[in-house]
Amino acid sequence: MKTGSINVTSENIFPVIKKFLYSDHEIFLRELVSNAVDATQKLKTLARAGEFQGDVSDLKVRVSVDPDAGTLTVSDSGIGMTAEEIDKYINQIAFSGATEFLDKYKKDGASIIGHFGLGFYSAFMVSKKVEIRSKSYKDEPATLWSCEGNPEFQMDTCDKAERGTDIILYLDDDNKANLTLKYTIENLLKKYCKYLPIPVVFGKKTEWKDGKEVDTDEDNQINEVNPLWTRQPADLKDEDYLKFYHDLYPMAPDPLFWIHLNVDYPFNLTGVLYFPKIENNEFHRDKIQLFCNQVFVTDHVEGIVPEFMMLLHGVIDSPDIPLNVSRSYLQSDQNVKKISGYITKKVADRLLEIFNADRKAFEEKWDDLKIFIQYGMLSDEKFYEKAIQFALVKNTEGNYYTVEEYRKLVEGNQTDKDGQLIYLYSDNKVAQYSYIEAAKAKGYDVIETGGQLDTPWMNQQEQKQEKCHYNRIDADTLSNLIKKADAKKVEFTESERRENNALFQTQIPVTSGEDGKKIDWTIDFQAMEETDKPVMVAQNEWMRRMKEMSRVQGGGMNFYGQMPDQMNLVVNTEAPVVKAILNDAKAALGSQLSAMTKDIEDKEAQIKPLEEEKYKAKAGEFPQDKDQLLDTLRKEVEDLKKQESEAVGRYAAGQSNLHQLIDLALLESGLLKGEALAKFISRTQTLLNK
Repeated sequence: MKTGSINVTSENIFPVIKKFLYSDHEIFLRELVSNAVDATQKLKTLARAGEFQGDVSDLKVRVSVDPDAGTLTVSDSGIGMTAEEIDKYINQIAFSGATEFLDKYKKDGASIIGHFGLGFYSAFMVSKKVEIRSKSYKDEPATLWSCEGNPEFQMDTCDKAERGTDIILYLDDDNKANLTLKYTIENLLKKYCKYLPIPVVFGKKTEWKDGKEVDTDEDNQINEVNPLWTRQPADLKDEDYLKFYHDLYPMAPDPLFWIHLNVDYPFNLTGVLYFPKIENNEFHRDKIQLFCNQVFVTDHVEGIVPEFMMLLHGVIDSPDIPLNVSRSYLQSDQNVKKISGYITKKVADRLLEIFNADRKAFEEKWDDLKIFIQYGMLSDEKFYEKAIQFALVKNTEGNYYTVEEYRKLVEGNQTDKDGQLIYLYSDNKVAQYSYIEAAKAKGYDVIETGGQLDTPWMNQQEQKQEKCHYNRIDADTLSNLIKKADAKKVEFTESERRENNALFQTQIPVTSGEDGKKIDWTIDFQAMEETDKPVMVAQNEWMRRMKEMSRVQGGGMNFYGQMPDQMNLVVNTEAPVVKAILNDAKAALGSQLSAMTKDIEDKEAQIKPLEEEKYKAKAGEFPQDKDQLLDTLRKEVEDLKKQESEAVGRYAAGQSNLHQLIDLALLESGLLKGEALAKFISRTQTLLNK
């Protein structure tokens, strides 16, 4: 019998292992089963090399629990260990037997999982004592090793007759009850060992007999040893990919399509990535599982999978991805960056291939695919370079075009007087129906948007394409959205502009949007065609985009989200009904406002030279009496303008036609609701009955 101390650099290594080595304590089972698989794979490697002559056709890893004894055992029939090997690989922490074995069998050792020699010690996270009973494939006595979670160990011979290793965990009081439950262990095995390359058996399969569940003679094999991603795409059918997808995500609808990754140079990488069908705008991340030689590592794959592909589902398996000692976190190095870049290229190439092979099928899936493609284009320049060839825009007629095709379609008719190509878009073709129809009547085409990333994507296109701009169809009048000539000026005197502005401004019944945010209204008089709409609502394109971006991005963009909505009430001064309203108001208010107007003009005439003098004066040299006079005149003008606006408002309140025009514009833009809508309906009925 041999006793001794485990060769570690710190006598406190066991508390470190127990608490901090692994991010999740349940990982111990993955490590022990993986080691057992390693031992089995090593035996197969020796058999292929002619160094082992025994039968390797039915090798399995078995896991068992004994609730009465409070033990959990992982057994294999693999290569086993001699006493010397246990002393070397177990008693010297962080000396990896797998690394040494790989050096010797470089060509045939790709399936060896362990890299660091610490996996075995994860057993002490849940155990008060651990035993190893091992018999090597070599003709040497079996060895018993035991340790109670401190640097002291014992080694002796034992009577184990069959080749292989049993790892026996005497579970501690905190874990005994849970880790001896059948469903707990079975769930952990399915989570971490579901696709290991050696059969993993946990008990027997059961069946219902005489009203109770009983064991059968058939082993309960947990895993699929040849998972789909390890097979050649040529050997697989669509049904195989769909079955595997639903094994991974049982409740999910069928994916849109998938990409099979299979590369062995300059690194090893296999896997299958699925494009899921998005329902109710619900996006789920962390749905890609990372494996290392079929051992589950993590579903947090940041760094390996590009950010925009985190929305995909599926599996990636690579022995070349560097992991820390617990295999739980990825290290940042050039290998990872190369793999990430390869995945980006592979996905982009495959999407282009699908687009070119069956464009109709690609178009049918585009509405679901769009968010993935746009996200990629916005976040990865390399992906953008490929994706611009198959990224689509859809117009309100339901037709799809590549970006270049659409440019050629509209540039002849939608280029303005300054050579700027104007793309018109609608994010709600039902609510903006009349605007779309007006555009179509002029021969313009309108893109249908409304996706979560459409706004930043349009911003990107404006930067990438030369001389182009995107305008929402209701952002302004068509003649302003696509300016074919200089706009005709509205000829108002200053007092007329002020009074006409008050005529409409005072009667707008909507002061806040559905989100409760205040609306700042501006009256915009434009001399359009007589046949154009008399009044319409428009919203500043730039400000609306900033507010939409703030909803998507948050952070520093929140400033825009807190600002009031900026709305323009566009009034067509050439429309006959507007001319009549303005003329009637002038006739009715002329005598009442003329004295006020003259008083305002006189005071403003006094203000102007005083302001000029104050501007030119040095600090502290402008006379105090003049400064006081200037303040008084300004306040008097402000009061007079307020009185003027109130007088116009009182008059406007009784003008049904004026209210009707404003409400029709609000109704068209979806802003007329509640009390304002009820008044509009009542007024309409009254006007119809006249």
